[in-house]
Amino acid sequence: MTDVTVVVVAKECLPGKVKTRLTPALTPEGAARVAAASLADTIATVRALPAARRVLLYDGIVLPEGTDDFEVLPQVGGGLDERLGAMFDAMSGPTLLVGMDTPQVSAADLSPVFDDPDRDAWFGPAEDGGFWSLYLRDPDGALLRGVPMSQDDTGAVQRSRLADAGLDVGLLETLLDVDTVPDADRVAALVPDSRFAAALRDETLTELAECGGTR
Repeated sequence: MTDVTVVVVAKECLPGKVKTRLTPALTPEGAARVAAASLADTIATVRALPAARRVLLYDGIVLPEGTDDFEVLPQVGGGLDERLGAMFDAMSGPTLLVGMDTPQVSAADLSPVFDDPDRDAWFGPAEDGGFWSLYLRDPDGALLRGVPMSQDDTGAVQRSRLADAGLDVGLLETLLDVDTVPDADRVAALVPDSRFAAALRDETLTELAECGGTR
């Protein structure tokens, strides 16, 4: 057990509100079910970590399964940088942020943080140029506010912000965020026994059946 708080940032998996880039290959309802499975896999991984505290930074009403013992922190308004900044400001000790779009993430991927929690920061880059995880030993929302999110240079700007603050930043593995159908297929192949992969297979088979056997 460490004194690290792990925060999962997530939104309620409602049709038309999550994983919209998986449509029209999947229906909005199917995309929402795949998103819910992705979140479920992420929550399971977070539950396996030796964290002192688990928090769900949540945009929604109905909480996802498996979070009964999580503290719930509602997301504030504004852009993602403002929401993440507010979360880090609300934390009082070492904090590890994990997104919901990398269902392939494992405890081993995050083990460097728990092996060396005294490091100033740990950064998990995403293949699309963003980031899937961020650890700050001394949480400070100012390190995130103003970083342009959801761009191909988001990760580079965020890492520069950390370096400019004089932080010693360790790098986690680069992971692929699930945004598009090809992304989903690649991630499912990495973790074929996951809830995410099962949900994607189910939705794909349903779509094939409804389309007469053509995707």
